[in-house]
Amino acid sequence: MSENRTDSSTDLLLWRHADAEDGMPDDGRALSKKGLKQAKLVAAWLRPRLPDGCLILVSPARRAQQTAAALDLPYTTEKRIGVHAHAADIIAASGWPQREGAILVVGHQPTLGQLAASLLTGEPAGWAIKKGALWWFSNRGAETVLHAVVAPDLL
Repeated sequence: MSENRTDSSTDLLLWRHADAEDGMPDDGRALSKKGLKQAKLVAAWLRPRLPDGCLILVSPARRAQQTAAALDLPYTTEKRIGVHAHAADIIAASGWPQREGAILVVGHQPTLGQLAASLLTGEPAGWAIKKGALWWFSNRGAETVLHAVVAPDLL
């Protein structure tokens, strides 16, 4: 990983799983061909930029696991950020912003959108994060800023 951040910020990266096939059970849905391509594109952009020592937490849902696997890095499956998680569950599981370093969460809508809205506005509004997209937040003390947004259709 080529980019080492040396400032005092902590980073929270929210990566929505890529496009998945329809079906049941919901947790067992696999990525579609389009989703596999989306995951590879975003992973290729992210891997050289991911801070060293980044904690990667992934929903146990198959589509999230497959999305994270595109990074080809070790990750932890975290049931608290599964399909029915709430924004507070992601904060609790990640320890953000108190935890030092970067945390990448691979999860689901509407939870990721609600968390993104809450981080930037203080309210958990129903913001949409596109399938396969990544939102990168940095926290510098009392300030949270949006560092980057990457969507697979832009890569």
